[in-house]
Amino acid sequence: MRSVLRTPCACIAFCIIVPGSMSMLNVVRYHTKILGAYNATRRILSRQHLFTNAKTDVVRCNDASFKEYCSKLLLQKRPLKQANVVIRNYAAKPSSRNDKIVGSWLLTCGGMVFVAVALGGVTRLTESGLSMVTWKLLGEKMPLNEAQWVSEFERYKQFPEYKITNHSMTLEEFKRIWWMEYLHRTWGRLIGAVFVIPATYFWYKGMLKHGMKMRVVALGSLIGLQGLMGWYMVKSGLEDRFIEPSDVPRVSQYRLAAHLGLALLLYTGFLYNALDHLIPAQKLTANSSSTTITSNALKALKRFKGLIHSTKGLVFLTALSGAFVAGMDAGLIYNTFPKMADKWIPDDILAISPALRNFTENPATVQFDHRILGVTTIALITCLGILSRKHKLPGRGRKAVAAVLCAGYLQVLLGISTLLYHVPLSLAASHQSGSLILLSTIIWLCHELRYLGKFAK
Repeated sequence: MRSVLRTPCACIAFCIIVPGSMSMLNVVRYHTKILGAYNATRRILSRQHLFTNAKTDVVRCNDASFKEYCSKLLLQKRPLKQANVVIRNYAAKPSSRNDKIVGSWLLTCGGMVFVAVALGGVTRLTESGLSMVTWKLLGEKMPLNEAQWVSEFERYKQFPEYKITNHSMTLEEFKRIWWMEYLHRTWGRLIGAVFVIPATYFWYKGMLKHGMKMRVVALGSLIGLQGLMGWYMVKSGLEDRFIEPSDVPRVSQYRLAAHLGLALLLYTGFLYNALDHLIPAQKLTANSSSTTITSNALKALKRFKGLIHSTKGLVFLTALSGAFVAGMDAGLIYNTFPKMADKWIPDDILAISPALRNFTENPATVQFDHRILGVTTIALITCLGILSRKHKLPGRGRKAVAAVLCAGYLQVLLGISTLLYHVPLSLAASHQSGSLILLSTIIWLCHELRYLGKFAK
């Protein structure tokens, strides 16, 4: 009897012909159950199609066969979906040959940016950044003989760093700092060439996806902006603004922080997109063999993912505050830890008026802020490591968490050692490179957990 009553017309006809056998209300209730099961099944199968990269076993069928299937499920009393339960599984799409080529190119560019940041740190630590007093888009001409070196040295003598700080510098000493700055600039231009030439080829050959094309344009713009910001930063140290006897010719700490911030953004963009091409994050699927988790557990996963992104932001901010420490030589004062001159908060932390300027122009406050940010960051990383044990992470997520923990504690150790030993070149350069290593690990972790907790109820 029920097999006949599967269409609205059949139900109405049955009620007219046999008015006493079944009330209209019962017929409507039964038909509503059939349509509800039909719609629920269609939603589940459509989700399976959306969230699965592999071929699915969904068979296309017409509405009649679909309703037949739903009716059988209803008659057999099989629940289509448990209450308050979400189905979750992971599947990764393998990288194609083009993806691997593009990913390797992006990873190479990212590695070159890493080296550029390290070279920039050494350039700042050796006070070599103001040795080249001119800037040209395609590069400065390298001195080839003694006369050209003397001419370059004479140009340098016209600017504040030589007049105030290096007035006793010899030509050989000048050559050493000039070569360091020249290497840094040349490496930056090489990054531009390694990026632009392959990008043009990949674009012409159609090897870049539509979304990747926009990101390539953005990354190229960042490279150009980074070069301009580098010269804008150097120019601030060549201006005649050092009047007070205690003034030391140096670049603006604001422009130095902007220069480093752009480099970190560029590095992040290269690394994340390279990982996306080489080792795609595992995606959520829904199928019969999936693991089931409650919606409360799903919310916990989303909170855990929020903690990861918060940690990433704090790592970035701490690295950026390091630019102010380097720009003001703030690491050369209060060389004790954890206290600052036997005090938790130094007396001169608010020595400048208005008070807001202390956070970017007072060396004591700048170092204090960097300490607080560093301690807060390692505390968040520790919490992240502890909470990660409560969740089943996809793919390489567990390894990425371990990498973040190792890089975080190594960075803290390098930072404290740099401070206690009065900023030696080797430790200070390692500390700056360590910040990039830590940023790399947290980017890797964010990439691995990209789809974590995104499957809706």
